[in-house]
Amino acid sequence: MSVELMVWDEAAPIGKDQARAVYLEAKRGEPTTDVPEVAKELPGVVTAYPGHVLVTMTPDTMDEMSGQVFGVARAHGLVCYDPQRDLVHNVAPLGVYEGMQLHTGDGMVVHDPDLGLVRDVLGTMAPQNPFVALVNFGRHFIQVSPEKGGFEVEYKEGTLRRAEVGELEEIRRAFHEYAIGERGFLERLRWESA
Repeated sequence: MSVELMVWDEAAPIGKDQARAVYLEAKRGEPTTDVPEVAKELPGVVTAYPGHVLVTMTPDTMDEMSGQVFGVARAHGLVCYDPQRDLVHNVAPLGVYEGMQLHTGDGMVVHDPDLGLVRDVLGTMAPQNPFVALVNFGRHFIQVSPEKGGFEVEYKEGTLRRAEVGELEEIRRAFHEYAIGERGFLERLRWESA
């Protein structure tokens, strides 16, 4: 079994439906021998398609190699689509914290995630992905885990606080606010000290 990621150039951020369609269309085509320079920086087995680069890796190396692929794609201003998770990594828009990391319970780590990715990742929480966190190491973080009937959110900036939230859209709103440096979620949610 193998795992794939595909990278290519887009003029503007795209949604996961469009990214999935581009990925499937590219894979229907024939590989090319015209390998772009970016392919030399990518780990795993690299296959070039016209305008696209497919990276194939084993499930055992997926977590480490995916992080490398995401980093190379961002450095070159490329979109990266993850068909296993059905997620697209755009170059922008980003949050306000340089170096912020997105962590998931299924092993994904993304440095400087785009805001669309953060929104979409929150919809992937399940037994195989039991948490999502945005972390600014040494400063603060917000994380969420699904629980029966809703979600448990934790926020730490000095002290750790917990809140129970029933709706995914409220979780997405709180994570978006956190990423862009706003703190409206601190007033809206009912927090308890942990």
